[in-house]
Amino acid sequence: MSTSNEVATVYAKALFELAIASGGNARAQEIGEELNDLTEAVVGNKAFVRFLSSPVVDRRERTKVIERAFSGRISDTLYRFVRILDRKGRLAQLVEVGECYDGMLQKLFGKTEVDVYTVDGKALPVSTEALMRDRLKATVGKDAVFHYYADASMIGGIKLRIEDQLVDGSIATRLRRLQESIVASGGAIVRSDMNRFIA
Repeated sequence: MSTSNEVATVYAKALFELAIASGGNARAQEIGEELNDLTEAVVGNKAFVRFLSSPVVDRRERTKVIERAFSGRISDTLYRFVRILDRKGRLAQLVEVGECYDGMLQKLFGKTEVDVYTVDGKALPVSTEALMRDRLKATVGKDAVFHYYADASMIGGIKLRIEDQLVDGSIATRLRRLQESIVASGGAIVRSDMNRFIA
C-alpha cells in the first residue's frame, strides 16, 4: 500500500469510527452516501480539484471557498471532517478517503468491491452479471458490488479486481501466455534437435 493510500485509510477510518459511534451502521451508511455524493461532485469539477490540491493556493483563501461551497450543504459531521482535511493539508486526498470509506462500509454490510475492466467499460449483460455475482458469493462469501472501467489495452474478455486480487481473463493476457508457452516449448524442441544432431 502506498503512503498516500495509508494516509487516506487513516482518515477514512477516523470518520468511519466517528459515524458508527454517533449512530451505528445506519449513520455510517448515511455519511458514506453523503461522502460519495461529495467526491463525485468534486471529481466532476476539474478546476475545483486543482484548487483543492494546489500548494500555491493560500490556505485562508481555500478555507473561505470551502465554507462557501460546503457550509449548510453537507452534514455538520462531514463539514467538520472536510475542514480537518484542509487544516492538515490533505484535501487533495478527499477522493481516496471516500474510496477507503466505501470499502469499509461494504465490508461492514458483507459486500466486496469488484472492479470490472472491459475494452469499452460498459456494464455486462444482466444475466452475465448475475452469474458472476453468484460465483463470487460462493467463492468469497460476500455480495459483489460492481464498478466498470474501460481498458483500451485489452483486445476482449474481462479483468476483475476483487479487493487486492487481479483475475485476468482478457484475450490479450491469454495470447501473451500462449506466446510465452510457444517460445518456451519451441526452445525445448530446438535444444532437443541440437542434442540429437550432436549425438
